[in-house]
Amino acid sequence: MKEFGNQASVRFENIEKSFGDVKVLRDFDLVVEPGEFIVLLGASGSGKTTALRILSGLETPSGGQVYIGDENVTDILPKYRNISMVFQSYALYPHKTVAENIGFPLKVRGMGKEDMDAAIHDAASQVQIENLLDRYPRALSGGQRQRVALARAIIRSPSVFLMDEPLSNLDAKLRGHMRAQLKHMQKSMGITTIYVTHDQIEAMTLAQRVAILEKGVLQQLATPAEIYNDPANLFVAQFIGSPPMNVVHGSLDGSRFLTNGVHVQTAVSGHAEKAVMGIRPEDCRITSPSEGTLSGKIFTNELIGDHALVTVAWGEDQIAVKAPKEFAGEMGDDIGVIIPTEHLFVFDETSGQRIR
Repeated sequence: MKEFGNQASVRFENIEKSFGDVKVLRDFDLVVEPGEFIVLLGASGSGKTTALRILSGLETPSGGQVYIGDENVTDILPKYRNISMVFQSYALYPHKTVAENIGFPLKVRGMGKEDMDAAIHDAASQVQIENLLDRYPRALSGGQRQRVALARAIIRSPSVFLMDEPLSNLDAKLRGHMRAQLKHMQKSMGITTIYVTHDQIEAMTLAQRVAILEKGVLQQLATPAEIYNDPANLFVAQFIGSPPMNVVHGSLDGSRFLTNGVHVQTAVSGHAEKAVMGIRPEDCRITSPSEGTLSGKIFTNELIGDHALVTVAWGEDQIAVKAPKEFAGEMGDDIGVIIPTEHLFVFDETSGQRIR
């Protein structure tokens, strides 16, 4: 398959951005390797889209520099940055055909018709819409419009792809299909890609590395597996995972975590008057009340399909456990939960930092 454009590295150095008194990005440092697929993940207002807009030149940072390759592009106009951006809204011209929409960037450059037609067919084939070139956007489904927007981005042969929540307008089934298409396309073409989303499943399935932001601060930058299995802090631990990580409040004294009068052995050692124990639902096991690390009453038992999600009341906290789908416990039944020491995380509640 033909490779478009040049693989370029991207570097954010000490980026600050404020809108009035509101700091949207704080001391933001990030290096994206050539050809890498990075996802900026965070809730609304975390600063991820602002970072993308600064890289594209649509926003000017309040401080710091942005580099594409070795070039400082902080003060360079967007049109000279060799970037293609795909938005949530697709931004297609309704009065132009699919072919005209795809070819528009080349028409602006003044490319000849023969070369332009060849490039349009090449880009359309990358996203499998060669049979739609004569149609207008109004006659296309959401997924087809998304592919047109992608083809238009590809045809510019960019050094960097920027994608801002491009799948959020699609239904769940189509999102899953388009995720696979995007991942395959990016891998085939090797274009450096920065993708913004609030959807952790998109982040975990698409990214080579995930950058998690909260309130303008980079919380962790790592592979999806590292972020899931080795979260840097309580925010990351709770943000990633569906259902989310269980959190149990208590205190840490040496290597023992004290919660509601029960001591739980941990693999870490430290002291914190206010601590949080974290454990993923799939790492817990249901047992009899006498054999559990903790025991309580069943709050709910929900059949999800391939497993039952059993929620156990524990003081003011609740502990969710992925149990076999055959599990038949009823609300109010006494039950035990085994919490393996090797899968248990401990955090300082005040700072949110992991105790290692």
